Amino acid sequence: MLYPTARDWRDAPRKRILFFGMSGLGKTYVSNLLRDAGDWFHYSIDYRIGTRYMGEHIADNAKAEAMKVPFLRDLLLSDSIYIGSNITFENLAPVAAYLGKPGNPDKGGLSYGEYTRRQRQFRQAEINALLDTGHFIRRAERLYGYPHFICDTGGSICEWVDPNDPNDEVLSHLVSQTLMIWIKGSEDHTQKLIQRFHRAPKPMSYQPEFLDRCWNEYLADKGISETEVDPDDFIRATYAAALAHRQPLYEAMAEKWGVTVTADEIGSVKSDADFTELVAEAIERRSKAA
Repeated sequence: MLYPTARDWRDAPRKRILFFGMSGLGKTYVSNLLRDAGDWFHYSIDYRIGTRYMGEHIADNAKAEAMKVPFLRDLLLSDSIYIGSNITFENLAPVAAYLGKPGNPDKGGLSYGEYTRRQRQFRQAEINALLDTGHFIRRAERLYGYPHFICDTGGSICEWVDPNDPNDEVLSHLVSQTLMIWIKGSEDHTQKLIQRFHRAPKPMSYQPEFLDRCWNEYLADKGISETEVDPDDFIRATYAAALAHRQPLYEAMAEKWGVTVTADEIGSVKSDADFTELVAEAIERRSKAA
Protein backbone atom coordinates (compact mmCIF):
# COMPACT_ATOMS: atom_id res chain seq x y z
CA MET A 1 0.00 0.00 0.00
CA LEU A 2 1.01 3.62 -0.49
CA TYR A 3 1.14 4.06 3.33
CA PRO A 4 2.24 0.72 4.86
CA THR A 5 1.87 1.87 8.47
CA ALA A 6 -0.24 4.32 10.43
CA ARG A 7 2.90 6.34 11.11
CA ASP A 8 3.69 6.52 7.40
CA TRP A 9 0.19 7.88 6.84
CA ARG A 10 0.29 10.42 9.67
CA ASP A 11 3.73 11.71 8.62
CA ALA A 12 3.07 11.81 4.88
CA PRO A 13 3.47 15.33 3.48
CA ARG A 14 1.20 14.33 0.59
CA LYS A 15 -1.87 12.29 1.43
CA ARG A 16 -3.57 10.68 -1.55
CA ILE A 17 -6.77 8.73 -1.02
CA LEU A 18 -9.59 7.14 -2.98
CA PHE A 19 -13.07 6.41 -1.62
CA PHE A 20 -15.20 3.58 -2.92
CA GLY A 21 -18.50 2.02 -1.89
CA MET A 22 -22.21 2.43 -2.48
CA SER A 23 -23.54 5.91 -3.14
CA GLY A 24 -25.14 7.46 -0.08
CA LEU A 25 -22.67 6.25 2.57
CA GLY A 26 -20.55 9.37 2.93
CA LYS A 27 -17.99 9.49 0.10
CA THR A 28 -19.02 12.92 -1.11
CA TYR A 29 -19.71 14.19 2.43
CA VAL A 30 -16.17 13.58 3.61
CA SER A 31 -14.68 14.64 0.26
CA ASN A 32 -16.42 18.00 0.55
CA LEU A 33 -15.34 18.36 4.18
CA LEU A 34 -11.69 17.77 3.31
CA ARG A 35 -11.84 20.02 0.25
CA ASP A 36 -13.28 22.82 2.37
CA ALA A 37 -10.33 22.42 4.74
CA GLY A 38 -8.26 24.03 1.98
CA ASP A 39 -5.37 21.63 1.33
CA TRP A 40 -7.21 18.87 -0.54
CA PHE A 41 -7.95 18.61 -4.26
CA HIS A 42 -11.27 16.85 -4.89
CA TYR A 43 -11.32 14.71 -8.04
CA SER A 44 -14.89 13.52 -8.72
CA ILE A 45 -15.01 10.53 -11.07
CA ASP A 46 -18.69 11.16 -11.87
CA TYR A 47 -17.98 14.79 -12.74
CA ARG A 48 -15.07 13.77 -14.97
CA ILE A 49 -17.30 11.21 -16.71
CA GLY A 50 -20.01 13.77 -17.36
CA THR A 51 -17.76 16.57 -18.58
CA ARG A 52 -14.93 14.80 -20.38
CA TYR A 53 -16.14 11.40 -21.52
CA MET A 54 -19.94 11.56 -21.76
CA GLY A 55 -20.49 15.25 -22.41
CA GLU A 56 -20.88 14.91 -26.18
CA HIS A 57 -23.23 11.93 -25.85
CA ILE A 58 -25.38 13.85 -23.36
CA ALA A 59 -25.52 17.00 -25.49
CA ASP A 60 -26.27 15.07 -28.69
CA ASN A 61 -29.11 13.23 -27.00
CA ALA A 62 -30.63 16.52 -25.83
CA LYS A 63 -30.28 17.94 -29.33
CA ALA A 64 -31.97 14.88 -30.82
CA GLU A 65 -34.95 15.42 -28.52
CA ALA A 66 -35.05 19.12 -29.38
CA MET A 67 -35.03 18.31 -33.11
CA LYS A 68 -38.39 16.59 -32.64
CA VAL A 69 -39.93 19.99 -31.80
CA PRO A 70 -40.31 22.11 -34.97
CA PHE A 71 -39.73 25.42 -33.19
CA LEU A 72 -36.50 24.20 -31.54
CA ARG A 73 -35.41 22.38 -34.71
CA ASP A 74 -35.44 25.59 -36.72
CA LEU A 75 -33.46 27.42 -34.05
CA LEU A 76 -30.88 24.64 -33.82
CA LEU A 77 -30.43 24.41 -37.57
CA SER A 78 -29.84 28.15 -37.78
CA ASP A 79 -27.40 28.06 -34.83
CA SER A 80 -29.72 30.40 -32.94
CA ILE A 81 -29.67 28.40 -29.73
CA TYR A 82 -27.12 26.29 -27.91
CA ILE A 83 -27.90 23.07 -26.02
CA GLY A 84 -25.50 21.68 -23.42
CA SER A 85 -25.53 20.07 -20.01
CA ASN A 86 -24.88 22.02 -16.81
CA ILE A 87 -23.07 19.38 -14.79
CA THR A 88 -21.64 20.31 -11.39
CA PHE A 89 -20.28 18.32 -8.44
CA GLU A 90 -23.70 18.68 -6.82
CA ASN A 91 -25.78 18.12 -9.97
CA LEU A 92 -24.92 15.02 -12.00
CA ALA A 93 -28.48 14.57 -13.25
CA PRO A 94 -27.53 14.92 -16.95
CA VAL A 95 -25.46 11.71 -16.74
CA ALA A 96 -28.28 9.76 -15.07
CA ALA A 97 -30.82 11.16 -17.54
CA TYR A 98 -28.68 10.01 -20.45
CA LEU A 99 -28.21 6.50 -19.03
CA GLY A 100 -31.97 6.21 -18.80
CA LYS A 101 -34.11 3.20 -17.92
CA PRO A 102 -35.27 0.32 -20.13
CA GLY A 103 -38.90 -0.45 -20.86
CA ASN A 104 -42.15 1.07 -22.07
CA PRO A 105 -41.39 4.08 -24.31
CA ASP A 106 -44.68 5.70 -23.25
CA LYS A 107 -43.25 5.82 -19.72
CA GLY A 108 -39.92 7.21 -20.84
CA GLY A 109 -38.25 3.84 -21.28
CA LEU A 110 -35.48 2.99 -23.74
CA SER A 111 -35.26 -0.14 -25.84
CA TYR A 112 -33.03 -2.67 -24.09
CA GLY A 113 -30.57 -2.50 -26.97
CA GLU A 114 -30.21 1.28 -26.67
CA TYR A 115 -30.07 1.04 -22.89
CA THR A 116 -27.19 -1.44 -22.97
CA ARG A 117 -25.39 0.63 -25.62
CA ARG A 118 -25.38 3.58 -23.23
CA GLN A 119 -24.26 1.29 -20.43
CA ARG A 120 -21.23 0.29 -22.51
CA GLN A 121 -20.44 3.94 -23.14
CA PHE A 122 -20.58 4.65 -19.41
CA ARG A 123 -18.38 1.66 -18.59
CA GLN A 124 -15.61 2.90 -20.87
CA ALA A 125 -16.05 6.46 -19.61
CA GLU A 126 -15.68 5.39 -15.99
CA ILE A 127 -12.61 3.27 -16.71
CA ASN A 128 -11.02 6.20 -18.54
CA ALA A 129 -11.83 8.59 -15.69
CA LEU A 130 -10.34 6.21 -13.12
CA LEU A 131 -7.16 5.84 -15.17
CA ASP A 132 -6.90 9.65 -15.22
CA THR A 133 -6.34 9.67 -11.44
CA GLY A 134 -2.54 9.84 -11.61
CA HIS A 135 -2.72 12.67 -14.13
CA PHE A 136 -4.97 14.70 -11.85
CA ILE A 137 -2.76 14.10 -8.82
CA ARG A 138 0.19 15.58 -10.70
CA ARG A 139 -1.95 18.35 -12.19
CA ALA A 140 -3.42 19.37 -8.83
CA GLU A 141 0.04 19.78 -7.32
CA ARG A 142 1.74 21.32 -10.35
CA LEU A 143 -0.94 23.88 -11.20
CA TYR A 144 -2.60 24.61 -7.90
CA GLY A 145 -0.12 23.53 -5.23
CA TYR A 146 -2.47 21.11 -3.46
CA PRO A 147 -0.47 18.70 -1.26
CA HIS A 148 -3.37 16.30 -0.66
CA PHE A 149 -5.71 14.54 -3.07
CA ILE A 150 -9.12 12.83 -2.88
CA CYS A 151 -10.51 10.59 -5.61
CA ASP A 152 -14.27 10.33 -5.08
CA THR A 153 -15.48 7.34 -7.11
CA GLY A 154 -18.95 6.25 -8.18
CA GLY A 155 -20.70 3.19 -6.79
CA SER A 156 -20.11 1.25 -10.01
CA ILE A 157 -16.31 1.09 -9.76
CA CYS A 158 -16.57 -2.53 -8.62
CA GLU A 159 -18.40 -3.51 -11.80
CA TRP A 160 -15.37 -2.96 -14.07
CA VAL A 161 -12.49 -4.39 -12.04
CA ASP A 162 -11.39 -7.85 -10.90
CA PRO A 163 -10.12 -7.57 -7.33
CA ASN A 164 -8.74 -11.13 -7.51
CA ASP A 165 -6.48 -10.29 -10.45
CA PRO A 166 -3.19 -8.85 -9.15
CA ASN A 167 -2.60 -7.36 -12.61
CA ASP A 168 -5.97 -5.64 -12.97
CA GLU A 169 -5.19 -2.49 -14.97
CA VAL A 170 -7.50 -0.11 -13.12
CA LEU A 171 -6.80 -1.31 -9.59
CA SER A 172 -3.04 -1.50 -10.22
CA HIS A 173 -3.07 2.13 -11.32
CA LEU A 174 -5.23 3.31 -8.44
CA VAL A 175 -3.29 1.51 -5.69
CA SER A 176 -0.01 2.89 -7.06
CA GLN A 177 -1.37 6.43 -6.73
CA THR A 178 -3.72 6.38 -3.72
CA LEU A 179 -4.73 4.66 -0.53
CA MET A 180 -8.02 2.98 -1.44
CA ILE A 181 -10.65 3.28 1.31
CA TRP A 182 -13.88 1.29 1.35
CA ILE A 183 -16.75 3.00 3.17
CA LYS A 184 -18.72 0.00 4.41
CA GLY A 185 -22.38 0.24 5.30
CA SER A 186 -24.30 -1.83 7.84
CA GLU A 187 -27.49 -3.80 7.18
CA ASP A 188 -29.40 -0.82 8.55
CA HIS A 189 -27.68 1.43 6.03
CA THR A 190 -28.57 -1.01 3.26
CA GLN A 191 -32.25 -0.91 4.14
CA LYS A 192 -32.21 2.89 4.24
CA LEU A 193 -30.54 3.02 0.82
CA ILE A 194 -33.20 0.70 -0.60
CA GLN A 195 -36.00 2.79 0.90
CA ARG A 196 -34.48 6.00 -0.47
CA PHE A 197 -34.02 4.46 -3.90
CA HIS A 198 -37.62 3.25 -3.99
CA ARG A 199 -38.81 6.79 -3.31
CA ALA A 200 -36.64 8.25 -6.07
CA PRO A 201 -35.28 5.57 -8.43
CA LYS A 202 -32.39 6.73 -10.59
CA PRO A 203 -30.45 5.10 -13.43
CA MET A 204 -27.35 3.10 -12.52
CA SER A 205 -24.67 1.15 -14.35
CA TYR A 206 -23.94 -2.56 -14.00
CA GLN A 207 -21.81 -5.40 -15.35
CA PRO A 208 -23.38 -6.64 -18.62
CA GLU A 209 -23.74 -10.21 -17.31
CA PHE A 210 -25.49 -9.08 -14.14
CA LEU A 211 -27.76 -6.70 -16.03
CA ASP A 212 -28.75 -9.29 -18.65
CA ARG A 213 -29.57 -11.80 -15.93
CA CYS A 214 -31.73 -9.30 -14.03
CA TRP A 215 -33.51 -8.22 -17.22
CA ASN A 216 -34.30 -11.75 -18.40
CA GLU A 217 -35.43 -12.84 -14.94
CA TYR A 218 -37.67 -9.78 -14.65
CA LEU A 219 -39.34 -10.45 -18.02
CA ALA A 220 -39.84 -14.12 -17.15
CA ASP A 221 -41.20 -13.45 -13.65
CA LYS A 222 -43.63 -10.81 -14.88
CA GLY A 223 -44.54 -12.68 -18.06
CA ILE A 224 -44.31 -9.48 -20.11
CA SER A 225 -42.50 -8.19 -23.18
CA GLU A 226 -39.81 -5.51 -23.29
CA THR A 227 -42.20 -2.73 -24.23
CA GLU A 228 -44.52 -3.58 -21.33
CA VAL A 229 -41.85 -3.07 -18.67
CA ASP A 230 -42.41 -0.22 -16.25
CA PRO A 231 -38.94 1.40 -16.26
CA ASP A 232 -39.04 2.53 -12.62
CA ASP A 233 -40.30 -0.85 -11.43
CA PHE A 234 -37.46 -2.64 -13.18
CA ILE A 235 -34.70 -0.50 -11.74
CA ARG A 236 -36.26 -0.71 -8.28
CA ALA A 237 -36.30 -4.50 -8.56
CA THR A 238 -32.68 -4.49 -9.74
CA TYR A 239 -31.33 -2.18 -7.04
CA ALA A 240 -31.66 -4.54 -4.07
CA ALA A 241 -30.05 -7.31 -6.11
CA ALA A 242 -27.27 -4.89 -7.03
CA LEU A 243 -26.44 -4.17 -3.38
CA ALA A 244 -26.02 -7.89 -2.73
CA HIS A 245 -24.03 -8.29 -5.95
CA ARG A 246 -21.64 -5.43 -5.16
CA GLN A 247 -20.98 -6.15 -1.48
CA PRO A 248 -18.52 -9.05 -1.98
CA LEU A 249 -16.78 -7.13 -4.78
CA TYR A 250 -16.21 -4.13 -2.51
CA GLU A 251 -15.06 -6.44 0.27
CA ALA A 252 -12.51 -8.15 -1.98
CA MET A 253 -11.26 -4.77 -3.20
CA ALA A 254 -10.72 -3.62 0.38
CA GLU A 255 -9.12 -6.88 1.49
CA LYS A 256 -6.63 -7.07 -1.37
CA TRP A 257 -6.13 -3.45 -2.35
CA GLY A 258 -6.99 -1.10 0.52
CA VAL A 259 -8.50 -0.50 3.94
CA THR A 260 -12.01 -0.35 5.41
CA VAL A 261 -13.87 2.26 7.44
CA THR A 262 -17.54 2.19 8.31
CA ALA A 263 -20.18 4.66 7.23
CA ASP A 264 -20.80 5.47 10.91
CA GLU A 265 -17.11 6.26 11.40
CA ILE A 266 -17.14 8.53 8.34
CA GLY A 267 -20.26 10.24 9.64
CA SER A 268 -18.43 11.12 12.86
CA VAL A 269 -15.57 12.88 11.03
CA LYS A 270 -15.79 16.64 11.56
CA SER A 271 -12.31 17.82 10.60
CA ASP A 272 -9.16 17.04 8.66
CA ALA A 273 -7.53 15.86 11.89
CA ASP A 274 -10.44 13.50 12.65
CA PHE A 275 -10.06 11.98 9.21
CA THR A 276 -6.30 11.50 9.56
CA GLU A 277 -6.80 9.58 12.80
CA LEU A 278 -9.63 7.47 11.38
CA VAL A 279 -7.49 6.34 8.44
CA ALA A 280 -4.53 5.66 10.75
CA GLU A 281 -6.80 3.37 12.80
CA ALA A 282 -7.97 1.61 9.63
CA ILE A 283 -4.36 0.97 8.57
CA GLU A 284 -3.56 -0.38 12.04
CA ARG A 285 -6.57 -2.71 11.89
CA ARG A 286 -5.38 -4.03 8.55
CA SER A 287 -1.85 -4.57 9.87
CA LYS A 288 -3.11 -6.54 12.88
CA ALA A 289 -5.36 -8.69 10.70
CA ALA A 290 -2.55 -9.53 8.26
